[in-house]
Amino acid sequence: MSEPADAVDQDRLDKPKEGFELDEAVVDAVEDALERNDHAEVRTLLEPVHDADVADLLQKLSGEDRRGVVEALRSDFPPDVLAELDERVRDEVIEELGIAETVNAVRELETDDAVHIISELEDDQQELVLKAIPPQDRTLIEEALAYPQYSAGRLMRRELVAVPIFWSVGDTIDHLRATAEADPDALPQEFFDIFVVDPGHRPVGAVSLSRMLRARRAEPMTEIMTTEMKVIEATTDQEDVAFLFRQRDLASAPVVDSGGRLVGVITIDDVVDVIDEEHEDDIMRLGGVREDDLYSAAIETSRSRFTWLLVNLGTAILASSVISLFDATIEQMVALAVLMPIVASMGGNAGTQTLTVAVRALAMKELTEANAWRVIGKEVLVGAINGILFAVISGLITWAWFRNPGLALVIGMAMIFNLIVAGLSGALIPLALERMKIDPAVSSAVFVTTVTDVVGFFVFLGLGAWLLL
Repeated sequence: MSEPADAVDQDRLDKPKEGFELDEAVVDAVEDALERNDHAEVRTLLEPVHDADVADLLQKLSGEDRRGVVEALRSDFPPDVLAELDERVRDEVIEELGIAETVNAVRELETDDAVHIISELEDDQQELVLKAIPPQDRTLIEEALAYPQYSAGRLMRRELVAVPIFWSVGDTIDHLRATAEADPDALPQEFFDIFVVDPGHRPVGAVSLSRMLRARRAEPMTEIMTTEMKVIEATTDQEDVAFLFRQRDLASAPVVDSGGRLVGVITIDDVVDVIDEEHEDDIMRLGGVREDDLYSAAIETSRSRFTWLLVNLGTAILASSVISLFDATIEQMVALAVLMPIVASMGGNAGTQTLTVAVRALAMKELTEANAWRVIGKEVLVGAINGILFAVISGLITWAWFRNPGLALVIGMAMIFNLIVAGLSGALIPLALERMKIDPAVSSAVFVTTVTDVVGFFVFLGLGAWLLL
């Protein structure tokens, strides 16, 4: 029989964590409480836990335990947990919660989080949730959903503070206090800037809270506002938004519609999520995986990975066909078969190094047409330097291994040539794909490894046939 939760690893629960991630002791205690079907204890354990950590907990638990936690928290389910969950886990949680509880949770969220959750629901679920949301909130959400999926309009929150150009600092402070007393939900939960708008509701400046609080009450807002703010159109791609925030160190930025009217604000916490998502997407694509499938079923994961593995099979057959051209050469000197994977492997790894740097630089807009040839030249030079160094190392190893100076010369020459090709292709292929409007993170790796394999095998075996036989 299980021990009560207060006796389960209590020392571990009381100890401070070394990192910021969810404490495994909490996970163990929750699992023990669920095993006893003690929902009250689950609520007690999770009461002090941050919403993001509750989301992590739900993702770590099995499906049965996940449903148990949702049931335990049903009466007071934390709305922000939904915004932090992986899409597939969120679908399970929403199914367990039911539409009514989901609507209650969504209504408590900022509009950007609400839009994010609703946009990922199935069409029938989306319609049910929207119908159950009060008309005023529903209108704001539907307007946001009308913008392209990965645009600033989807990313922005509609809750903001805007004041007319003729207000003073005192007017603004009094307005904020009066609004907070009358209807606390009318103000954003957190905001950094107050936007000054003209009669057409177009932003003309922004005042940070810190600057406003240092100013005298009688001072006009137009005297302390900055007019150098970066205004973002609602249709702007979220990658460009992230680049702007990163370049200008912004905390928030106003979003305008096609007529230049202020319709929302993007804050740094949302941009951090975008940067994380974009980098995760690039990493997944570099590995030939379309998306994070950690929480997908095995059949679904197999299906999504099959296509890319099929492409890799085709490129492997191409490399093997190059080897088959020299089958007679390999029969006469078996040492060539022993050594040829070394040349191809070194070229593939060198190409992947260059490719990773190039794709990252393209994503960060650090690699452009203006400096492309300089970067390509540098990578070719790096390939040549490393090629010479590894030619010496591999040549000496081959000489000592097979007692054949000619074979050592062949592998050294092939190593130099293939590492130069690796540097060239690793930089040039992503640039070419970017120029053709193809995501370089998706296709670059297979092209680069194919080039280095084919070139490596052809040069090594060709030189072996020419110089040794």
